[in-house]
Amino acid sequence: MPFDPKTYLLVHVLLSLVGIFSGLVVVGGLIAGVRFSRWVGLFLATTLLTSITGFGFPFVALLPSHIVGALSLVVLLGALAAVYWKHLEGGWRRTFVVLSVVALYLNVFVLLAQLLQKIPALAVLAPTPAAPAFAATQGLVLVLFAVLGWAAVKGYGHRAGRR
Repeated sequence: MPFDPKTYLLVHVLLSLVGIFSGLVVVGGLIAGVRFSRWVGLFLATTLLTSITGFGFPFVALLPSHIVGALSLVVLLGALAAVYWKHLEGGWRRTFVVLSVVALYLNVFVLLAQLLQKIPALAVLAPTPAAPAFAATQGLVLVLFAVLGWAAVKGYGHRAGRR
């Protein structure tokens, strides 16, 4: 069966969107002080697969997307270790919360970068990553995720008894 780049891209995008949706559910739960185990598994798996499949696209040089993908893999491995190896004991609970929010942020960061690049109406506003609209959008998202991360640590990161 020949390699179909369009199908591969579709699978990659669907994994990313499922990862973002499930990540929002996970972070919402963490803010409320609850860990939804199945949602966590779905989020970590689809976000990990998104990062892995991102390296399957043809390229000739190292791109910023590869750096973000590599960073995402490191973050996800830490989150996976916190949940499945260290069982959220001690400081691993907070580590899991922080790394989960960072993994979701990186996925949303890439989504926004792709939207700003691929949708013509948005590309006019931010034709390159150096454009002020790109920086402003990503800056707002960074602030939003910093607030979400703080709320998630307050909601779930300090609660020793809940899993």
